[in-house]
Amino acid sequence: MHKLPPTMEPVPNVTRADAAAAVRNPLAFIAARWTPAPRTVQRAALSALVMSVIIVVTGGAVRLTGSGLGCPTWPKCTDDSLTATSEMGFHGAIEFGNRMLTYVLCAAVGWAIIAARSQKPYRRGLTRLGWAQFWIVMSNAVLGGIVVLVGLNPYTVAAHFVATSALIAVATVMWQRTREGDAAPRPLVGRSVRQLVWVLVAASVVLILVGTVVTGAGPHAGDSSEVPRMPVDWETVTKLHAVLAWIVVTLTFALWFVLKAVDAPRAPLGRTRELFLVLLAQGVIGYVQYFTDLPEVLVGLHMFGSAVTWIAVLRVLLSLRERPETTAGAPAPAQAYEATSVSMAGPR
Repeated sequence: MHKLPPTMEPVPNVTRADAAAAVRNPLAFIAARWTPAPRTVQRAALSALVMSVIIVVTGGAVRLTGSGLGCPTWPKCTDDSLTATSEMGFHGAIEFGNRMLTYVLCAAVGWAIIAARSQKPYRRGLTRLGWAQFWIVMSNAVLGGIVVLVGLNPYTVAAHFVATSALIAVATVMWQRTREGDAAPRPLVGRSVRQLVWVLVAASVVLILVGTVVTGAGPHAGDSSEVPRMPVDWETVTKLHAVLAWIVVTLTFALWFVLKAVDAPRAPLGRTRELFLVLLAQGVIGYVQYFTDLPEVLVGLHMFGSAVTWIAVLRVLLSLRERPETTAGAPAPAQAYEATSVSMAGPR
């Protein structure tokens, strides 16, 4: 009787009961037979985050090339065709291609859900973060269809981008959580520092919202036809956007200075430094595009920079605490701050 090589394992027999279980609960069926490595779960979560950013970039390409109505209806591309036709040309291909990338995003989110559900021990919170991404993608797909059906109304376009920003936020949190344990979070900085970071996050949210108004009032409407714009002065709202950007930069610099002053741990300092550099690059792109009459390439880079900036802000927030694997018998690290006794001053 021949023995199997040590690197090979016999293929398990799938019974009718197994098949029925797979139909009833496919995620549980997979989880019972597969345990991914921690790095696999991290990569799955990262792939969902990367695809969320890519969707922002390709969505911007649709608008900047005037292809927003390349497929004039939804969910079909035309009344008679599910896909773009040759008669629809370049704009149809761009818009339909962006729609198809939604399926790639769904696949990435699905992989993240399966990997999180299959991890041992089971982490309910991590799996829920994956499902939250799935439902945001589904709702945003419907919202994208509404954008087309209402002829690229700028308010629906703005809501579409805000929903994508929410998706990026959840994906960023999930990616961070794959590299942490499930113990209660322990703060690494004092309460006053955390409050400063929350002010930074709030200012960043306002910056993004005003950015959608700049887009809604600006010249890149998304189609060559008469698309309505937001009834605000574009120059004024653009200057407001720039002021808010400087506020975020100032808050970031102040945070870095405070973290240095209180001898904060390395992670918050590193994330704050990264955010500052991203903001500087984003600011350069923003000013150059403004003074060069908004060339499409630079506007697209600015949209990409907006997504990267939002991720960097969230990473600063998430770096303010740690979540070890277990809390039983695990001493606090030497650099951790005691939440009950530390405000702006840290241990020496």
